[in-house]
Amino acid sequence: MGRRQTLRARHGGYVRRTHAGKPGTPGRVLARDRGWRREARSAWLCGLALGGALLLADVARGSVTWPRGGCWAVIGVTLVAVLWPPRVTAGANWLAVRGLLREHRVRTDLLTRVRRSDGMSPRLVLRDVAGNRVEFDPKVLAANPLLWHHLDTGARRARESGLLREGAMPLGALADRIDGEGARTLLRSAGLE
Repeated sequence: MGRRQTLRARHGGYVRRTHAGKPGTPGRVLARDRGWRREARSAWLCGLALGGALLLADVARGSVTWPRGGCWAVIGVTLVAVLWPPRVTAGANWLAVRGLLREHRVRTDLLTRVRRSDGMSPRLVLRDVAGNRVEFDPKVLAANPLLWHHLDTGARRARESGLLREGAMPLGALADRIDGEGARTLLRSAGLE
């Protein structure tokens, strides 16, 4: 009698498991970063180009050995790891950022804090009620309006419920920027700019 029963719920073609009284894992992906594949391909090409150039220089010099060739391969793989872009996806009330090794998720309808950290590369940091945290480049949202829509919808729900008390300014500035870029793109495509 003390065991929790697992419920199965059909959600958008995927089977979700939920425990009685607890929210389930997020459902299917509804939006993703459309430029991720291009950036990942660029990371691979840069790593291969550097490793290949170093190996080619060593071969031309006539001093290539297995350990040196392995070293050039490790340098190329390290460059791929450094340049690897995080993959941003979103669904109904959640946003996920997958790095090279792990995926971090937040519930957008349960956001408590949104912060923008400026520096060499600006980052948007989201934190939810459970303490989950994601961090990514805000340019991803500007380039993918559907991702922005899912984040904005969830953040509005969090603000209406009183959870999101810190972060109205960064979200407002981001909304103005995204809406402005969208309007410029629309005018450009109509030939009015």
